[in-house]
Amino acid sequence: ESGLVRDAVRSAILTCYAVEGAYPPDIDYLKRNYGLAFNEELYIVSYDSFASNVMPDVRVMERGADR
Repeated sequence: ESGLVRDAVRSAILTCYAVEGAYPPDIDYLKRNYGLAFNEELYIVSYDSFASNVMPDVRVMERGADR
């Protein structure tokens, strides 16, 4: 479910912020440094980071889903 993926991404974002004092620059940073993993064949994650001190906007969409 996309809600679980969104929750996992947000959890990794908050962990990064707690550890480093800054939000991560992109989703790949979370994959490399915080073990974030999700099925990229099923989900698309939109990650919009404005600044290292502003919570990124995260949207998770199921591939092929009508939205």
